[in-house]
Amino acid sequence: MDVISLTRKLLSFNTINPPGNEEGIARYTGAILEENGFYVNYYPYGENRLQLVAEKGITPGNPPVVFSGHFDTVPPGNNPWSTDPFGGEVFDGKIWGRGSADMKGALAAMMIAAIEASDENPGGRGIRLIFTADEEPGCRGVMELIKSFTDRHNASAVIVGEPTENLPATGHKGAIYLLGKCMGKTAHSSMPEKGINAIYKAARSIIRLSEVRFDAEIDPLLGYPTINIGKINGGMNINSVPDNAEFTIDIRTTSGTDHEAIIRKIEEEIGGETVLETLVNINPVYTSSDNPFVRLVYDICGIREQSPGFPLALPYLTDGAVLQRFYSGAPTVILGPGQPEMAHQTNEYCYIEKLESCVKIYKKIISNMKL
Repeated sequence: MDVISLTRKLLSFNTINPPGNEEGIARYTGAILEENGFYVNYYPYGENRLQLVAEKGITPGNPPVVFSGHFDTVPPGNNPWSTDPFGGEVFDGKIWGRGSADMKGALAAMMIAAIEASDENPGGRGIRLIFTADEEPGCRGVMELIKSFTDRHNASAVIVGEPTENLPATGHKGAIYLLGKCMGKTAHSSMPEKGINAIYKAARSIIRLSEVRFDAEIDPLLGYPTINIGKINGGMNINSVPDNAEFTIDIRTTSGTDHEAIIRKIEEEIGGETVLETLVNINPVYTSSDNPFVRLVYDICGIREQSPGFPLALPYLTDGAVLQRFYSGAPTVILGPGQPEMAHQTNEYCYIEKLESCVKIYKKIISNMKL
């Protein structure tokens, strides 16, 4: 099986999240890997949902290279597609479908590279593939997965296959997702003085948050922390005083920020009227460009010292944030064949040439890592 036919097959699985339904694709990929000598473990994650860890060639004292990817995708969206989102059609030098860029193309490239590299160099570096469910809402699957790991606390390096156009990125911001809850007292809207308006509480809190500035120096790779209010909901009907309102807070952090201090700062700003619930708390990813693994990846990808635009950082969150911390700071690079601007887009596609090149890059990384 080549990377194009495998990508087409993976695209045929509807893993829109919610609900995810990753069991079918996990069983399919696991069967292929088992046929090629990998030891596969499945980890249940809710109804019709599975996560997968596959390993080959791992020996004591020889930490494996870890390849990380996720099965789930976002919905196709409301705009009509010109192709079937699950058809994997191939034309104009591209493969089309939901997840082609983010990130079923990368899953296929990882599988083909791992199988071929282990066959061609059976005594080389051990390989671990970690394929997760429920990544899109904030890496929830991998956070649950690592709770089950009892004997996988070692890794020489981590490759995350999110879309980067085959350009190695060595960092991305962390994330704190908070839910603000405001409670009031309902009353008839003709007598608002009899109630307490929860939406007014939320509005006052949001205005205060719009003026929050974090006391942080600029990160050379990741810039400054940011904050955004992305969603608000409240009330029941037009002629009642609302007794509840909720809104979300999305904070992106850098390597110099203290997550707990940021949460305390937000509580101080709005704590009098709003109760906070932490939904996601994930650290940034950062690996120095001087790291030997990064230098190896740079060399394989044709990146020279002082190349314009490097080191490269990404604006989005990945499972690498959880895995780098779990693996005690192991060098982590985000590197995948998809175009970043195609992630979550209508008529998503991935260039065939990028997929084929990615297989070669992954194979070279595995083959050139020193034991």
